[in-house]
Amino acid sequence: MTTTTKQALKRSVCAAIDRNAERIIALGERIRRQPELGFKEFKTARLAEETFGELGLKPRAGLAITGVRADVAGAKDGPTFAMLGELDGLVVQGHPIADPETGAAHACGHNAQMAGLLGAAMGLLEAGAPAHLAGRLVFFAVPAEEYGDVEWRVEQARARRIEFLGGKPELLRLGHFDDVDLAMMIHTTSQPEMKKAGVAASNNGCIVKTVRYIGRASHAGGAPHMGVNALYAANIALMAINALRETFRDEDSIRVHPIITHGGSQVNVIPAEVRLETYVRGRTVEAILEANRKVDRALRAGAMALGAQVEIETLPGYLPLFNHMGMAEMFKANAAALLGADQVTESGHRSGSTDMGDISHVMPTLHPYMGGAVGAGHGADYAIADPRLAYVEPAKQLALMAIDLLWEDAAAAREILKTWEPRMTREEYLAFQRGISRTERYEA
Repeated sequence: MTTTTKQALKRSVCAAIDRNAERIIALGERIRRQPELGFKEFKTARLAEETFGELGLKPRAGLAITGVRADVAGAKDGPTFAMLGELDGLVVQGHPIADPETGAAHACGHNAQMAGLLGAAMGLLEAGAPAHLAGRLVFFAVPAEEYGDVEWRVEQARARRIEFLGGKPELLRLGHFDDVDLAMMIHTTSQPEMKKAGVAASNNGCIVKTVRYIGRASHAGGAPHMGVNALYAANIALMAINALRETFRDEDSIRVHPIITHGGSQVNVIPAEVRLETYVRGRTVEAILEANRKVDRALRAGAMALGAQVEIETLPGYLPLFNHMGMAEMFKANAAALLGADQVTESGHRSGSTDMGDISHVMPTLHPYMGGAVGAGHGADYAIADPRLAYVEPAKQLALMAIDLLWEDAAAAREILKTWEPRMTREEYLAFQRGISRTERYEA
């Protein structure tokens, strides 16, 4: 191992990433134009596997169906640091480059995450960084962060192809994080107030629900009195949920946003079956569970009012995210050095959800944001406006964090782990998530 300094290694890695900038951008754009839904990201996973192979790595593929993991050992033993990139897109109607068959689009920037992950691997390996680090680097392409396509995923769970409906929970269940000590990913943002880079303290978690109202069909014009209108039952439930909103405390950041996925079969038939899906989000597990109880009451009320039946399926979603603020300080320092201190922000709580929250309950975790996108997240106008900021700079920030954590006998990582207290063990996590799952039937 040749002698170098930490700063010299950082400069060397950043220079290597700059040399690969065109390749990194091309990967990000290629992924952007082949969006795939969660647990179906076969093309993107294959691209990740091939790219890791071209870098001389020996990736393991097919983890939780489409996950791909490649490991690199450092010069000596030490903690394992995982860098993550998410594979999936989501259904966004009207997005200009949505898949015409599935409706999938990269309207949340996961293509940029993947470009950053692959770019970090290029930079660290080309610069020979592992020879100067203690521990192990993990480059992990992970599936199914977007909690959508719920009906299909439930079918997969019933067929025992998966248990949990999100990618990282499923990877945790399967043990693919058992040997990981710290984890990080970088999410693209289109919010101008976050400037070029930013860190939030925390994010909401969520529970997911599917709901089925069962009424009785009848002629909507000639004999409506002989039917039981499942759509009206669902509408009353939605109104009851809206009436509950003033009972939600501001500090709990509760969000409930149902959709009707099936509203009836024909306009001149009283709807006999109506289906809903909803999230119940909140800042803490306790707040989520309390809001969930209220939502269940509202759902039962709809059935009671119309004399219908309701089937409520509650599914484990994602736990609240708690960023490790020591890791956040390292990220902010690196981002300020490359982008300028005035371009780095820090915020409090965000009300979206991510399965990185599940990871944050079992190990020190960081989930910062970087810019480069415009338009509404999950919107039809979402696009990458600054490819270098969206694709190349995150590669540098992942790589610089790896150096900070694992440099000099991994002193920084060891210090974090020495004081870290997990919110849950893996076993406690699995028991909690499994305890959420239930199906209840109520007949008025």
